[in-house]
Amino acid sequence: MPTKIEISGQSYKLDDSAVIFLNTLNENQGHNGQKSPQKNEKSENGQPLWPFEESEFKAQISKTDLARANYQIGKLYYDKADLEKAESAFLNSLGLADIMTDAFTMLKAYGFLIRIASEKLEDQKAQTFIQETERIVELLSKRLPTLNAEYFYNQGVVFNYSGKFEDAKQSFELAHKHANLENDPELLSKCLLSLATNAYYRKDFEVSLKYLDQLNDLLKILKKFYLNGAMYTYYAKVYTELNLSEKALSYYKLANEYLQSKKCWNLYGYILYGKGKVFKRAGNFEQALHTFHLTLESIDKNLFKRLTKLVHSEISDVTDSSVDLFLDRTNRKIVEKTLGTIDFKHRFVLLEILFLLSKNPGVYYDKEQLAKMIWRDEYNPLIHDKLIYTSVSRLRKLIEPSEKDHRRKYIIRGKDGYTFNPLAKIRFHMESKGGDDTTIANVDLSSPV
Repeated sequence: MPTKIEISGQSYKLDDSAVIFLNTLNENQGHNGQKSPQKNEKSENGQPLWPFEESEFKAQISKTDLARANYQIGKLYYDKADLEKAESAFLNSLGLADIMTDAFTMLKAYGFLIRIASEKLEDQKAQTFIQETERIVELLSKRLPTLNAEYFYNQGVVFNYSGKFEDAKQSFELAHKHANLENDPELLSKCLLSLATNAYYRKDFEVSLKYLDQLNDLLKILKKFYLNGAMYTYYAKVYTELNLSEKALSYYKLANEYLQSKKCWNLYGYILYGKGKVFKRAGNFEQALHTFHLTLESIDKNLFKRLTKLVHSEISDVTDSSVDLFLDRTNRKIVEKTLGTIDFKHRFVLLEILFLLSKNPGVYYDKEQLAKMIWRDEYNPLIHDKLIYTSVSRLRKLIEPSEKDHRRKYIIRGKDGYTFNPLAKIRFHMESKGGDDTTIANVDLSSPV
């Protein structure tokens, strides 16, 4: 039977989790600074000290206490990837909160609700929540006696929702400055993470790494472990964009190990998805496919709709049977539809010929042009005729699937020289047609609140 609490003559229902949280609020301190009683503990005269009855009770607990209790419970459900119960708890928190006294708690609750709506692809709901955050920030700017670090931090978060990344950056920088002056290291750490994510969205990856490094140093002293998982995840995302696959994978491993140790499951699917993208960008399509399928097996697809959509799009891209040739100049390899992966790490000249021709399909290059563009030399038939013929022949043997009629599929020779077959379908590295990672309100589950 649900427990009820009466506040100011009005009854509110609580689930068991809320009751437990309220009774352990400030775990070792009661309202009078004394140790909180245990459930079966009794006084010297035999009277029970546990303040809550099984079904109904009256207690000196404010609506603010109850709002914050529901907020904390929402965070617990959120960490456990139970987005439905988390959403319900956050909405309960907002229903009990007073904007005059609980504005910052309300902004955090809305932040989580926006992230949940983004994941569930509920655009209209997210926009409604964003409008409420804008209203609260506007009200705070008029009501607060002084604009402090927490105000500027939340202002930056709200700017991020609207894609105003430069405005958000300025707010986070102000928050960072005030947090230093106010000697608030916890808020300082959140500012650093937000500055790092803001730089990531602005594609300023070196700056993002700078802030992540500062955060990493601070967390070694501060021991605010709840930020570590998000920090490791953003390290991995930045290194993915910089094509440093080994570093990206190492940070995804750290993020996964840390989140497992804290029994936090909401980012597990995104970590697998991120690893799959790293494998794909590195040209390891088989491992990428395996990881993408593992992602789908590991999540509730009815709740994690955005992630499910992204993964399906990446799988479709990797298995696109219409693409004949994937060319990856960064890692010096190609993937031919029939032959599989072909390594060009020690075939520099052949790779240069392939990219010159494939970047300009249908354009013929004669011997004079090839000598100048590949060997950086003036054409000399005694030197270059045999060199060009041998190099093109070697390239053809590497990339051309065997065909009974011996017609060349990719590299064609004509009277004017060599060209790449314009009918062949090719895709270059970094030219992914996979999922669009853009999120509603520019946040995902790992974004700081």
